[in-house]
Amino acid sequence: MNIDISDIKSFVAVAELKSISGAANKLNYLQSNMTAKIKKIENHYKRQLFIRKPKGVELTESGMNLYAQYKKMIFTWEETENKIYQQKKYLRFGTNTSLGGMRFYPSFNQLYETYPDLSVTMKTGATGYIEDEILQGNLDIAYVLGHPNQKKLQYIHKADDKLVLIGKNILNHDNIAGCLNHQNILLASEECCYSTVLNQIYTDYQLTKGESTHIYDHEALIQFTQLGMGISMIAKSLIAKFNIQYYMDIPEQYRDIGLYLIARNDHVFTPIEKQFIGLNDQL
Repeated sequence: MNIDISDIKSFVAVAELKSISGAANKLNYLQSNMTAKIKKIENHYKRQLFIRKPKGVELTESGMNLYAQYKKMIFTWEETENKIYQQKKYLRFGTNTSLGGMRFYPSFNQLYETYPDLSVTMKTGATGYIEDEILQGNLDIAYVLGHPNQKKLQYIHKADDKLVLIGKNILNHDNIAGCLNHQNILLASEECCYSTVLNQIYTDYQLTKGESTHIYDHEALIQFTQLGMGISMIAKSLIAKFNIQYYMDIPEQYRDIGLYLIARNDHVFTPIEKQFIGLNDQL
């Protein structure tokens, strides 16, 4: 039996979700059909492509090689679909200021090589602002840090992260209360998910805030915390990117945060958006 594009997409979905049942739900297949597709591909290549585990599957070395090739094939397939059907070549995209546009530069670079006349609208800001821009129809897709809280948006989980407290004052204290009480707070926006969590900690621990200062340049905000001008929060995955020296883990009940791809519930992803998302999944 020949392998078709639906088989290839099924393999990629299982590889990325590390779950046959999860991939079946995503692509609206019966789990038995998804299992059959994976078996078909393994029989075709005469290789074991997945290691079955009690809670999902993982790629073998052969599977990882095939995954890389199949991702390229899907990109080419969607490029062809886009050109044949002459879809509008535009992308209206948003992301958190803290994540930064440069995170997505490799994906944009490849899209521009494929579509030199691509039109891109890009906005950055706090999670709440980006969610509002999606809801109002000013943007179509976005990557944000936070928690799902808008019923009219779909949240596609992409990664887990942790929140940490940052600031030079951390050197002088060994607990969260000491680090926060009467400290000046540096924030990019009140709509930021970092601000929401910080406010909750202040309330729960019955602490007193110092002065609040809004600094809209996220990198400047971080550097000022490292000088000792106040405290703030950031995703732990960004520590290395911004070379942050002074940081502290916050209590476990506050620290978990997710990276989500978001869109309106009724949004139909265009071929270009699918390509863009696929490229970011490889980063």
